[in-house]
Amino acid sequence: MPADALAIASPPAMVPVWDAQVRIFHWSLVGLFIVAYLSAERSDGLHLLAGYSIAGLLLLRVISGFIGSPHVRFSDFVRSPGEVLAYIKLIREGRSPRYLGHNPAGGAMIIALLAMIGAICVTGHLMTTTAWWGSETMEDAHALLVNLTLGLIGLHLLGNFASSLLHHENLTMSMITGLKRRQ
Repeated sequence: MPADALAIASPPAMVPVWDAQVRIFHWSLVGLFIVAYLSAERSDGLHLLAGYSIAGLLLLRVISGFIGSPHVRFSDFVRSPGEVLAYIKLIREGRSPRYLGHNPAGGAMIIALLAMIGAICVTGHLMTTTAWWGSETMEDAHALLVNLTLGLIGLHLLGNFASSLLHHENLTMSMITGLKRRQ
């Protein structure tokens, strides 16, 4: 068999999807969120450092949502609520299509998590200001946002697991290697 025919017959099985920047963002956010959560009652300095680091990461992620690699851009995965609901219906029916980047439900989860973590950062920062120092209302709002975010993280993990099973691929591994199956 000629070399050209072999190249046509066996395309690469894996393609790069998640660049290093988004993978470093993702796992840094995971680690910093855990540090912030665990240090909340134990170490104000560490908690603040983790929180402000998260805020910096979020800023970089928002910028990359406009100018980053193709599958990281918001234009690649932000869908209308109707499209998200239709995709969730297909998931329940076991016939959701596979996406190389984020599927519509995953895209909605990304936006929800970014918004919630951003709100946590804002309320956390406000608690350091003179106007809100010692405010139980702000502390309660901050804690509520953290707890709601923990629920979203649980749904994110469940969706990751379900999509991995449904499409026979390890989505967690793709966020480590950056690679996904071409088809």
